[in-house]
Amino acid sequence: MDRGGEARAGSTASRPADPLAAAVVRTAGGDRDAFAEVYEALAPKVLGVTRAVLRNHALAEEVAQEVMVELWRQAARFDPAAGSAGAWAATIAHRRAVDRVRSVRSREDREDRVAAGENRTAYDEVTEQVLQREDEVRVRAALGGLTELQREALVLAYWGGRTSAEISERLGVPVPTVKTRLRDGLARLRAEMARQDADQPAGRRTT
Repeated sequence: MDRGGEARAGSTASRPADPLAAAVVRTAGGDRDAFAEVYEALAPKVLGVTRAVLRNHALAEEVAQEVMVELWRQAARFDPAAGSAGAWAATIAHRRAVDRVRSVRSREDREDRVAAGENRTAYDEVTEQVLQREDEVRVRAALGGLTELQREALVLAYWGGRTSAEISERLGVPVPTVKTRLRDGLARLRAEMARQDADQPAGRRTT
């Protein structure tokens, strides 16, 4: 083996094992308990990334919510060989947050042009705005399909960045009960999003 190969092998061997990688892989197979583990570990990190980029608490919470849904739906795309689950989640969160910044800036620019009497807007910018708004509406509509208890737990976790233990203390229920609400709520959220995708015309479905 040449020195370059030895260095690569040594680097791979010395890389610490990712405790979440197996859970993400199981999530891709539909394991809701595995995703509950992934969610509890990564939701605060995701929210931290979106807050750092957006610097707006409300927008950061919205984007973090969308990212967690994306992690659940796109778990099969995670490649443990490419990096840790935390890095994967942070990359998605950063991309989503940057996209939202661009969307907000585009909207503000359009409003400025209208105020100045310039009514011309680029077609691609309008399309991006409509698609972004549609995605937000879809997520909110899907949340409406949850029970009040499930939705309360998810909001505290997604928007508040709280762990299962913190939610348990706030709601006065055992940690296993909190995890069950999160697990079942995420499963129902996924089903609602899938139903929305099935109801959309083929040309408008999102991936």
